[in-house]
Amino acid sequence: MERSAEPAARVAEALTRPAGAPGSTGPALNEPSRSVVGARTRYQPTEPVLLVIFGATGDLSRRKLLPSLYNLARDGLLPDGFALLGAAKEELKPDEFRELAAQSIRRWSRSQPVEEEILRALLGNLHYQPLDLRDEAGFGRLGRRLDELDKRTDKGHRLYYCATPPDIFATIVRNLDAAGLARSPPGHQRRILIEKPFGTDLQSARELNQLVTKVFGEQNVYRIDHYLAKETVQNILVLRFANSIFEPVWSNHYVDNVLITVAEQLGIEGRASYYERTGALRDMVQNHLLQLLTLVTLEAPVSYDHQALRDEKVKVLRAVRPLSPEDIDRLVVRAQYGAGVIWGQPVPGYREEPGIPPNSTTETYVALKLSIDNWRWAGVPFYLRTGKRLARRSSEVRIEFKPPPHLTFGREAAAGLEPNSITVKIQPDEGIVLRFGARAPAPGMEIRSVDMDFNYGRSFQRSAADAYEHLLNDCMLGDPTSFIRSDEVEAAWMLIDPIEARWATGRSPLFSYPAGSQGPDAADELLGREGRSWHPL
Repeated sequence: MERSAEPAARVAEALTRPAGAPGSTGPALNEPSRSVVGARTRYQPTEPVLLVIFGATGDLSRRKLLPSLYNLARDGLLPDGFALLGAAKEELKPDEFRELAAQSIRRWSRSQPVEEEILRALLGNLHYQPLDLRDEAGFGRLGRRLDELDKRTDKGHRLYYCATPPDIFATIVRNLDAAGLARSPPGHQRRILIEKPFGTDLQSARELNQLVTKVFGEQNVYRIDHYLAKETVQNILVLRFANSIFEPVWSNHYVDNVLITVAEQLGIEGRASYYERTGALRDMVQNHLLQLLTLVTLEAPVSYDHQALRDEKVKVLRAVRPLSPEDIDRLVVRAQYGAGVIWGQPVPGYREEPGIPPNSTTETYVALKLSIDNWRWAGVPFYLRTGKRLARRSSEVRIEFKPPPHLTFGREAAAGLEPNSITVKIQPDEGIVLRFGARAPAPGMEIRSVDMDFNYGRSFQRSAADAYEHLLNDCMLGDPTSFIRSDEVEAAWMLIDPIEARWATGRSPLFSYPAGSQGPDAADELLGREGRSWHPL
């Protein structure tokens, strides 16, 4: 997102301008305003928005949501009359919540140093209400407080953000419904944002889908996978469909294999209860990795709108070949990290982490091979891996191409040459790398692998906006393109449930790997028996 050309004082003034004042008129929230900034078009909501964050004192709110709201304010992308009501069980006074927000923004904002004038203006629009999210009567009190705040913003749109553990999503929806807070009055929208994981299996996902669509309507349900809002993930579609040099070779005629990696150095970070119930397959593969798979492989949408794009993503998920129990034992590797060394410091194994049973079989690493049964991708293997306590933090998609049909320069000249590849780096260094062969500056003919490297920060002279900035702005605009549709969620669970069911029988092995390593040997063997290898972390 482009930084607004307005000085800080004008941005701060816009945050405090009452609805109906000069400059506050414009189209409805779902009809975005277009303002040209430099050589691009920026979309900005123009009607008042009242954002309610359930779990406002939690880690997600402090690290991501509150800093993202500050950055949106700094970039001039919050609408006039914006207000936030934080709701959580902690008995905080409004000023205490504002201080918590200020500390979080100063620590976690991508924009440093924080501009105090903009921060003060934003904090003036932050409010707080203690709330037990399981208490239905408490939502009645919440409704009355929201009505009071609505009077200050000319009854704007409301966004309910569930920044809570997933086991309480359904309770929040039911309590909002019982208090009459979910129904959209004429001309104003009530939208709900729900974090992943959306359900724990196909059945629970269907039940949650039925509940939220009945209460809010599908058009007002925004299921979050923050990977979809990352700058480089969105660049996958641009790379493919805005450049004629890439799309013609993006198929089984030229692609040998695709590697998708989401690796973490961190462990479970005190989330023993959540992670022990979830594991890497549900926590990462069902959402992040399968979403990346769809963006790499989908057919060109008719247009870049939420309906056309999500239609194509669902087609991909339905074309993924289901895995039989025998396939799962052969093509899926699960493992758990043991003790090792990270950043030069010894770290405990998963079973030694506080709160983890000593006989736990929960996986912290998954690698699997998938196939897509359609004309474009038939015969191309897709290798997905994710794990905790690995050698390096890295998220990337690597497309490796087939070798030339004839070695014109001989085997000796091309010895050690890597396959041509395109690597989309999602984090930590956002960018795209094209690897190809070039003649080395030496006597004779020697071909070496070299890189053409696009780095987001170097090319645009600015850091990429955080994914949550995009998500919050898109929801205020009523644009669901970067969110997940109900049938997408269910199609993904259809692929995951058979794996979980097979593991539940105890017949599939659980491998181990030392913390700080590349992962288990079994994952290397998954590719090695086909003459391939993972891209090193």
